[in-house]
Amino acid sequence: MPLDGATPAAPATPHATDAEGASPWQRYAAVRAATQQLAAPLSPEDCTAQSMTDASPTKWHLGHTAWFFETFILEQHEEHFAPFDADFRVLFNSYYQGVGAQHPRAQRGLLTRPDLATVLAWRADVDARMQRLLQRDDLPPEVTALLELGLQHEQQHQELLLTDIKHLLWCNPTWPAYQAAGAPAPQTAAPLVRWRRFDGGLVHIGHEGAGFAFDNESPRHPVWLQPYELATRPVSNAEYLAFVVAGGYDEPAHWLAEGWDWRCSQGIGHPLYWRQDGHGWCEFTLFGRQPLAPEQPVVHLSYYEADAYARWAGARLPTEAEWEAAAAATEPAQAGHFADSGVLHPLPAPADAPEGQPAQLFGDVWEWTQSSYAPYPGFAPAAGAVGEYNGKFMVNQYVLRGGSCATPAGHVRASYRNFFPAGARWQFSGLRLARDVR
Repeated sequence: MPLDGATPAAPATPHATDAEGASPWQRYAAVRAATQQLAAPLSPEDCTAQSMTDASPTKWHLGHTAWFFETFILEQHEEHFAPFDADFRVLFNSYYQGVGAQHPRAQRGLLTRPDLATVLAWRADVDARMQRLLQRDDLPPEVTALLELGLQHEQQHQELLLTDIKHLLWCNPTWPAYQAAGAPAPQTAAPLVRWRRFDGGLVHIGHEGAGFAFDNESPRHPVWLQPYELATRPVSNAEYLAFVVAGGYDEPAHWLAEGWDWRCSQGIGHPLYWRQDGHGWCEFTLFGRQPLAPEQPVVHLSYYEADAYARWAGARLPTEAEWEAAAAATEPAQAGHFADSGVLHPLPAPADAPEGQPAQLFGDVWEWTQSSYAPYPGFAPAAGAVGEYNGKFMVNQYVLRGGSCATPAGHVRASYRNFFPAGARWQFSGLRLARDVR
């Protein structure tokens, strides 16, 4: 996803409350508390380890999000500013070249010092200083805009914290759980897949309105779409298992050439976190080993796998413009399961969804599109360090839409553009089929 933020579309009014009446400080405190609640089930050892280059330790996520507020807000607007620890400016910088040097991403797991207690003390120190700043009567307008950006950035890291710790725990052959499982999900059959026709024509995509958006969601612009159909729910485990059993991973005709090379070089024969044992197919979840639930959306697929399945199924992946046009009238908070539900795993599409209407466009699984992550016509990255890390990622990535079961509720919208390389599988990524109208 846009790992380190971007520029908000428009600054909010200083000291304004949000739609629920929360002050800037109350909203800040709630988001910060949610991050630490996600880290609470973990041991200090869990928080320090790094399972692969693409993932970061929980301790690093906790530190980096403190670093953001200290570097971009406190350093510029706090009277008599002094950093909590000057060394942290390098250790917890991610990719901001305009801020200075960074510790190598692949070596974040080697940072046994500072220890977790020190990082948590740093967060508490930053929070106390932010509270004093946010309660000032003369708060500069640019602080409010940076605050919203920082909170959106922290919500992105909340999702990354969950996906990264899941990968780390999966690397342990005992498959330990992130937290104890709750009540089993209802084992209801997934509703029958239907196809919703969209007439296409001239549509407009991209952010509009006064609410927050990252700069890669703009400018809003027209796109011409041919008529198309979109499946009414994401592909399920049962449907994807049929592809596996039918030898879909062994037939190069279904795969892009680069995808086939990727599949062969890594010896991949099923989605990440799946395993077949004496009890049948199972998958690793944040609640440990669980039987593979046939009715739930398939998750942790690469772009290559999603594209291969779509070809095998006689369909294709939607473009991001098709997806957004279909989702524009859907309320994200009412569509699927987000991290706030505590489920932390995709659930089946609702059986009572309006017939013929796409369900779960938001939440449960990020949906791969066939669209390369590229700038919209007229896009220009913002000046300064906070504008560095959307535009610079616009190469060799594909767009995903809709959010997942690990995304905070309220964080996504129809115009939100997530993006990852084609081989990425550790995010909660699935697919929804599309096809042309002939």
